Amino acid sequence: MNFIANLLRRIYRGIPKNESGQLLWGRWLRNLAIKAVLLFFGLSIGSTILYMFVPVIVTPLMFQRTWEQMWDSERDLRWKHDWVSFSELSPQLQLAVVCAEDQDFLEHEGFDFEAIEKAYKYNKTHKRKRGASTISQQTAKNVFLLPTRSWIRKGLEVYFTFMIETFWSKERIMTAYLNSIEFGDGIYGAEAAAQHFFGKNAQSLNRNEAALLAAVLPNPLIYKAEKPTSHIRERQQWIMSQMRMWGGKIDFEDPNTPKKK
Repeated sequence: MNFIANLLRRIYRGIPKNESGQLLWGRWLRNLAIKAVLLFFGLSIGSTILYMFVPVIVTPLMFQRTWEQMWDSERDLRWKHDWVSFSELSPQLQLAVVCAEDQDFLEHEGFDFEAIEKAYKYNKTHKRKRGASTISQQTAKNVFLLPTRSWIRKGLEVYFTFMIETFWSKERIMTAYLNSIEFGDGIYGAEAAAQHFFGKNAQSLNRNEAALLAAVLPNPLIYKAEKPTSHIRERQQWIMSQMRMWGGKIDFEDPNTPKKK
């Protein structure tokens, strides 16, 4: 109680007053808002720059999933995550997720406006909604935000997508993406997924395994890499066909997006 009382006194003393001693609440709230905005931009820019060099050890999603698991008796309490460098990520997996999730990844600056327009038109006439998030947007959401559905979260996602596209290279975005994406309940990142599902490291994943992991990404809590349904197998085969169309490789230095050819 003493702590709260002292805190309230400190806040009260910090409220500006006019010559008559009246509290100027408007000025205080304005100053508070300015400080909050400056703090937000400082922390967001600082963390974005920091993650250019430092591994993303934990994400908000990991804490959320752990909390959900604790209260669900049918789910195992599991947190598997091992960060690896870009060179330790299978090129086959990099290509597979691009083919499955965002084939313009090498070309766009964070947003695929053509896909957004198509999704908007589709969603106006269908109950089951279609997304248009790029790998950059998914990375921004996974690293910095909770996967809630709100306009505020979407606005923050746009902001952080702009930030990582400004400060990070495409290789760094791919590294953060493949190290933070959820491949199963409590399984985060390519290394943990490769070890859990195939008993090997992420660098050793072959084309079939990479395509299977990419196939479950739309909903890894429902789609199971260890027990793939016929739908997942069909999606795996489609991804592999797209990988062949890309020439079986992904080139970050000289983008080899098929539509360019």
